[in-house]
Amino acid sequence: MAKRDYYDILGVGRDATPEQIKKAYRTLARKYHPDVNPNDKEAEEKFKEVKEAYDVLSDPDKRARYDQFGHAGTSDQGFGGFGDFGGFGGGADFGGFGDIFDMFFGGFGGSAKRQGPQKGDDLRYDLDITFEEAAFGVEKDIEIPRTEECPTCNGSGAEPGTHPTACSVCGGTGQVRITQSTPLGRFQTIKTCTQCHGTGRIISTPCHECKGRGKVRRFRKIHITIPAGVDNDSKLRVPGEGEAGSLGGPPGDLYVFISVKPHKLFKRKGYDVISEAEINFVQAALGDEIQVPTLDGMIKLKIPEGTQTGTSFRLKGRGISRLRSTGRGDHHVKIVVVTPTNLTEKQKEALREFGKTLTQDNQKAKEKGFFDKVKEAFK
Repeated sequence: MAKRDYYDILGVGRDATPEQIKKAYRTLARKYHPDVNPNDKEAEEKFKEVKEAYDVLSDPDKRARYDQFGHAGTSDQGFGGFGDFGGFGGGADFGGFGDIFDMFFGGFGGSAKRQGPQKGDDLRYDLDITFEEAAFGVEKDIEIPRTEECPTCNGSGAEPGTHPTACSVCGGTGQVRITQSTPLGRFQTIKTCTQCHGTGRIISTPCHECKGRGKVRRFRKIHITIPAGVDNDSKLRVPGEGEAGSLGGPPGDLYVFISVKPHKLFKRKGYDVISEAEINFVQAALGDEIQVPTLDGMIKLKIPEGTQTGTSFRLKGRGISRLRSTGRGDHHVKIVVVTPTNLTEKQKEALREFGKTLTQDNQKAKEKGFFDKVKEAFK
């Protein structure tokens, strides 16, 4: 299983000061200490995890290697087998994984650039909308938690009236150059500055609001427009409404994932709407005019004589708006002929008399359909 990020374990940012790291460690160590949680294996594992993270982040050299190479940079193995070339004279020590990597990929007299501006992380928001809102579009205000530039220090991390200063160790570059003599000659390596942790800045008086991070956590209300015609799993991108960037980088984006609630009457097929309408067998036989619900409200639908159950009628242009286009789909009404129940004795007698007429003339029964007979009987 992959190890968790040490900064996440302690709940601090990558620019956390040694004091902040120590404070976070003490809080978590008290919470998960075995003496406080006897016979709790989970707490014991968390305590070990917290201690391991603190052991690395509290040591400037280990922290610098971790910042540059992740967990591989804290390994005691790495390329340590190359450590001592005593037989060649000089007893040069290559210093482990970090030095070897720097020597061949960051050096030979070259210079590495300081880490530049980084775009903030993107955010995701899941939004439920109604069937009608998906059909016609809607505007909504949503509230999201996100990291923003600190309004007090404008992202500098320094208390108003003060300013960060360039790191005296690296000269503001965030990196230091080390020259080493080896059996293969003199090599230059470039490492992350342990004094400023690669930022190139020293904040003597941290901002009281963001504690020197330059960022704060806020709930932000955002107005969004959902276009007409969206469907389940549609994705709306809102540029620049994600997490704040780093080192002057732009913010990330917000992605709104749409989920459409099911409707009690309507179903969707592409841009068409499907619904059902119930009629009795007399209406089916003789024809009628009924009211049916649509996205535009109740409208009249003419049922012709002899309509069979399952017959579908199309209401042109009464469906869902076409996404990023003009026009709308259609509304299809499927007819369901309902068999009557709970008849009165008088109604039953009328149907019995009607049933007799259906068997009086077999030849006529073959020539005429059921609904034709219903029509004649009731006329």
